[in-house]
Amino acid sequence: MSLAGIGLLIIAVAFAFISIYVVKTLKAASTTMKSVSHTLEKVEGQMQGITSESESLLKKTNNIASDIEEKTQTLNGLVHSLKNVGSTVGNVNQSFQGISESVAHASHQSNDEVAKAFRWGDAAIELYLKFKRKKAQ
Repeated sequence: MSLAGIGLLIIAVAFAFISIYVVKTLKAASTTMKSVSHTLEKVEGQMQGITSESESLLKKTNNIASDIEEKTQTLNGLVHSLKNVGSTVGNVNQSFQGISESVAHASHQSNDEVAKAFRWGDAAIELYLKFKRKKAQ
């Protein structure tokens, strides 16, 4: 064999090794791509589940927000009513205080009048007793 034949044989063997290496690399890449494809399918399924769960959670959150708003409005009405009750109780308290002061004043005046009546009564009894003593003498 000539030098040119040996060179061609070396080139053919080298080409065969390169072809085998490229085929193995492509098979490994194909396996990796299948694995990535399978993983992406799982991720897509999980994302669909997450999306449906997120939508459900958003609906529940909106319902809770609406419920809280309704209860807040009800509570505002209750607070307003309690404020009115507080004002009414304050007015009733002032009225009772006025009545109490009037009763105390009337009682004080009555006490003075009762004391005067007792003094006049004592004086009348003493005069009566003196009159009886003089009559008896």
